Amino acid sequence: MHVVIPTAEKRMQDIRQKVREGQRLTLEDGVFLYKSDDLLSIGQMANEVNLRKNGKKVYFIENMSLYFTNVCEAHCAFCNFRRDEGEEGAYTLTGEQMIAYVDQHFHPGVREFHIVGGHNPNVPFQYYVDSIKALRERYPDVTLKAYTAAEIDFFSRISGLGYKEVLQALIDAGLSTLTGGGAEILSDQYRQKMRVEKADVSQYLQVHRTAHELGLRTHTTMLYGSIETHEQRVEHMVKVRELQDETNGFMVFIPLSMQPISPKAGIRRRNSAYEDLKTIAISRLMLDNFQHIKAYFINIGVQLTQVSLTMGASDVHGTIVRERISHAAGALTPEGITREDLIWLVKGAGRIPVERDTFYNEVQTYD
Repeated sequence: MHVVIPTAEKRMQDIRQKVREGQRLTLEDGVFLYKSDDLLSIGQMANEVNLRKNGKKVYFIENMSLYFTNVCEAHCAFCNFRRDEGEEGAYTLTGEQMIAYVDQHFHPGVREFHIVGGHNPNVPFQYYVDSIKALRERYPDVTLKAYTAAEIDFFSRISGLGYKEVLQALIDAGLSTLTGGGAEILSDQYRQKMRVEKADVSQYLQVHRTAHELGLRTHTTMLYGSIETHEQRVEHMVKVRELQDETNGFMVFIPLSMQPISPKAGIRRRNSAYEDLKTIAISRLMLDNFQHIKAYFINIGVQLTQVSLTMGASDVHGTIVRERISHAAGALTPEGITREDLIWLVKGAGRIPVERDTFYNEVQTYD
């Protein structure tokens, strides 16, 4: 008796076989997975890939978020953090104010400062260099993960320097690595519709390419859940996968779930838990040349982050201390979390918490 297997089921079987054999998934495979309602199978495959790469280890770091300024010349539709100069709530920290803030909130064990801000046209490039230099002098042992690729492009425009010269000046001041933000969705069509008034797709990728050529290992993100199509999400993954093939400079991919207070972007509600988990799992399946996929608890919540650890995620970010950008957009999660809570989160999923530094060197394992 000949049994006819439905087309969708056969396609899922073919993808499952590819995953089992370690073959690369195509853009078409990724789009099929997004359109499938079989979240359990997608999650199981992603978990299989993650266990092969990382075993049961899940990584976190003690870190702090710093925001030098929220004044920004860009008017991206989804951003509720930015302010115009002189607008209520606008600020630009002096070097002394920045150091005072860090001194107030710093505690032993913090290994990383995560530093981003607005594209402030009212201060020169040297302001951003001096800010890094001041932090490096005050906290010589803390890793400075600073600025997005979009900020580097902005610095290039206001200084007249090329990406290489901008990055080298920051490295000389104490920069350790770039953050992953500014990617949003790597589609020029999407960026035009969402008024992403900053680095375009090729510029974002070129900044990271240049950083990798200079020896920096960096992070990359995808901000999903607005007007983009499933195809555009997967194309985004393919673009960063291709650059990773070229440079092997990315340490982690971070899917960022769009937050709801973005009326200009037409966003009325949060992504569903189903969509968040599916995106983390598909990221793990598509990005075969990335060691880690991060579940960002600030955007998806602590409990969903815990579930994601069995669906492809191997990193839960860090303690943070007063996250502002996602919360300005409507995040209801804590602005930070303790080391103890992160350990609890990971152990509760049956995984092994591993405290790391910025570069995924293991500091301590909590069996």
